[in-house]
Amino acid sequence: MRYIDDELTNKTILITGGAGFIGSNLAFYFQKNHPVAKVVVLDAFRSGETLSNGNLKSFGHFKNLIGFTGEVISGDINDKTLLKDLQNNYKFDYIFHEAAISDTTALEQDLMIKTNVNAYKDLLDLAVAHSANMIYASSAATYGDAPSPQRVGREAPQNVYGFSKLSMDYLSREYMKTAEISIVGLRYFNVYGPREYFKNTTASMVLQFGHQILAGKNPRLFEGSDKILRDFIFIEDIIQANIKAMQPKKSGIYNVGTGKARSFQDIVDILQRELGTALECEYMPNPFVGRYQFHTEADITETVEGLGYKPAYEMEDGIKAYIAEIERLYQSEVKK
Repeated sequence: MRYIDDELTNKTILITGGAGFIGSNLAFYFQKNHPVAKVVVLDAFRSGETLSNGNLKSFGHFKNLIGFTGEVISGDINDKTLLKDLQNNYKFDYIFHEAAISDTTALEQDLMIKTNVNAYKDLLDLAVAHSANMIYASSAATYGDAPSPQRVGREAPQNVYGFSKLSMDYLSREYMKTAEISIVGLRYFNVYGPREYFKNTTASMVLQFGHQILAGKNPRLFEGSDKILRDFIFIEDIIQANIKAMQPKKSGIYNVGTGKARSFQDIVDILQRELGTALECEYMPNPFVGRYQFHTEADITETVEGLGYKPAYEMEDGIKAYIAEIERLYQSEVKK
């Protein structure tokens, strides 16, 4: 589906974090719908390097880009020499900034701020120098345990990741005052869909429950999972919001969700219906009671107004569209 009809001939697009979940989906969106655009993907790609919690430092994976025919650069956004080369050797028209330390359980506050905030400032300077519109990934983690519906301006981050994203938003607002480019921050809620598999344990519960069910295991849920609600959003709606943010009515920070909260129990029930299974759910005590947000729901009023965004996928639609890929991944990656 095309979300913009503007001619992108001779336009150059930079996607940071382009071998990750959302970045790679953006790359293929342009390749399919706007092949006249030049797309440059920048990603640190994964190595054996891990954070202190044992999770990989980078989730970028070459398999997310198989079939992509644009330019691919391996590099770290903290590398100022690399950023200088990008500024001197390219002329970008749009920058989609998806690269980040995105692990909400990461303990390295220094690395989180350096990567998510300080490197973003360098990229903003690059965008201003090139007169390139900036579209970047903020996060619903900025809200922490703020009550639903979550609205921009009511933030209460509970971890350094959420703090770093909120700092990016504050920085963006400063640039918006003087920069002659549009700057749009998109606060993603709980995203699921193709090309998330290589996020490993941080992949969505849609994928994780799907693979549990395909393995014949009883889905394991916390007690009261029918009352633990999240705003789950399919990747196609995330892409829609990004593309519409290329030419917004005005710069700003916008929520990207469905505006509807659904339960983890709903996920399992829909998956079982689509997969034709009837496995009995197992319920375990929830160790996060008292320090776990039980309800998220994006207020998307301003997003509809400022971007012309309208979510197209209910959870039933998103999971139905995702099922074939969940099954393919189970056969090609999980069982291998």
